[in-house]
Amino acid sequence: MRDLYVLITLLVLNHSAFGGARVAVSLYAQSLGAETALVGVLIALFSFLPMVASIRVGRWIDRVGVRLPMQIGTIMVAVGTVLPALRPELSTLFFCCVITGAGATLFHVAANMAVGSTGKPEDRPINFSLLALGFSASGIVGPMVAGFGIDYLGYRWTFAILAVLPIIPIIAFLAGRPGLPATSGAAMPDARAGKVLDLVSDPVLRRVYIASGLLSMGWDLFTFVIPIYGRSIGLSASTIGAILGVFAAATFFVRLFMPFFVRRLSAWSTLVFSLVASGTTFVLFPNVASVP
Repeated sequence: MRDLYVLITLLVLNHSAFGGARVAVSLYAQSLGAETALVGVLIALFSFLPMVASIRVGRWIDRVGVRLPMQIGTIMVAVGTVLPALRPELSTLFFCCVITGAGATLFHVAANMAVGSTGKPEDRPINFSLLALGFSASGIVGPMVAGFGIDYLGYRWTFAILAVLPIIPIIAFLAGRPGLPATSGAAMPDARAGKVLDLVSDPVLRRVYIASGLLSMGWDLFTFVIPIYGRSIGLSASTIGAILGVFAAATFFVRLFMPFFVRRLSAWSTLVFSLVASGTTFVLFPNVASVP
């Protein structure tokens, strides 16, 4: 269990750099005069390589195990976030987004596999709950570090600070920590290399993919729009970071109390409510201009 906590701590540091980079890139691009459409392209680049290569990445992790992918992913996050500090130009942000996004996803996929292989099968729900709470914690830390860093230290120092966060996981991996389960990443000779379309052939799974895709789009849309809308109504970077931190804090508490909801509501009722609530919020957002 101790190794699980170490792994989640490393994930929080890694993903905080990723989340902070998303905010810093958006605000920095706007400060350099980038149009909103270009900012959208930059933020989309964080997910471009993961979108086209996630299946192959998963199969590669099956072959080589989780430690090497997590090491490479952490190094990529550190390299991607430090680039704008070394060369503060708009063109550098493109490389920052691609490298950081790919590295964070590589770590993410490997970490999920490691957590799923930790302990007994009956331990998986609590293990993945702890992992989800770690992601929420990083969603609080990253944007707030970026926001306050930009206001008080400037963009270059903010990117440098974000690049320091993955250094701790790199050192931990070099020291052989955390201890990872021996079964994670073991070769699976009996597994069939199915096609991507096989993943959506099951009707129930297809509905889950569509619903989770809509929720993920709403999540990313919120984190994309807040820096742009915040700037348009004169909010400071630290205020924007704090708002995104509150958003992540809400996800933390929802995940913390999810067992309570699951016992009283069906999964699909929860999903439908989430989609309706998110859509209603977006409709009302253009009428809101005060921070509270």
